[in-house]
Amino acid sequence: MSANKAPLRLRFLRLARMAAWLFATGCDLRKIDGDSPQERDQAIIKLGSGALKALGIKLDVATPPEHFHVSGTLVVANHVSWLDIFALSALYPSSFIAKQEISRWPVLGKMGRNAGTVFINRNSRKDIEPIKKAVTAALQQGQNVSFFPEARTSNGEAVLPFKAALYQAAIDSGSAIQSIALRYYDHQGRRTTAPSYAGSMNLFRSLWRIVSMPEIHVRVDFAKPLNPQDYPGIDRYMLKEQSEQFVRSKVMEDSPLTADAAA
Repeated sequence: MSANKAPLRLRFLRLARMAAWLFATGCDLRKIDGDSPQERDQAIIKLGSGALKALGIKLDVATPPEHFHVSGTLVVANHVSWLDIFALSALYPSSFIAKQEISRWPVLGKMGRNAGTVFINRNSRKDIEPIKKAVTAALQQGQNVSFFPEARTSNGEAVLPFKAALYQAAIDSGSAIQSIALRYYDHQGRRTTAPSYAGSMNLFRSLWRIVSMPEIHVRVDFAKPLNPQDYPGIDRYMLKEQSEQFVRSKVMEDSPLTADAAA
C-alpha cells in the first residue's frame, strides 16, 4: 500500500460514514424549515463539521475573524473544492450562492436547497441582477451569505480573477465583507491539488480521490472584516480588489507556483 494512499478499509469506512451523515443531515435539514435563525445556524454548523468529520478532514483555523458568527455578513472565499462549502459552514453558517449544476447532484442538491442555497446560471448575465437583489435582501435581514467570486474552481495553487458584481450587495445593504482564504494540505503538510474540483472532474471521482488521501488539512485564514460604510465613495470594484488581494496573498505565500518562480 502506497504511503500516499489511505488503506482500502479506511476509504470504505469514510464512505460509510459519509452515507450515514447524508441520511442524518437530510433529516436535520427537513426539520429546520421555518425554524429560528439560531436553530438554522446551528444546523448548518453541524452539517459542515459532520461532513468533515466523516471524511477525516481537519480544519486549521489560522486567524479567527474578529466578529465570529456576526449576522448580516457577506462572506467571500476562493473556490477549490466542494469541500469548501463544508469548511465554511462549520465556521461561518450562511446561505450559499452556487452553480446551477449542483442543484442536480444526488442528495447534495436537495440538501443545498433546504439549507437556503441560491443556484445561479454562471453563463447567464441575466441571473446577476435578481441574485444581487436577493443577496441584498438577505443581508438586510441579518442573514450571512457566502459566495465564491472566482465563479469557478481552481486547482488551489493560485487564485482566478474575482468578479465584482455581487460585492454591490454589501454596499446596498451596508454589510461587512469577510474575506477568507482556503488552502489544502496533505498528511505530510504539503500543499495538494487532490481535493480540487476543477476541469472535467465529476463528483464521484472527486469523492474517491478525497477518501483515498491519508489525511487532508484545510487551512483557513480570515481577513479583517471590511465595512463599506468606513470608506465613503467606495465602489464594488474597489471592494473586490481589497478582498482579492488578501485571498491571493495568502494562497500564494506557500504555493508551489511561488516556489517555482523563485527557483
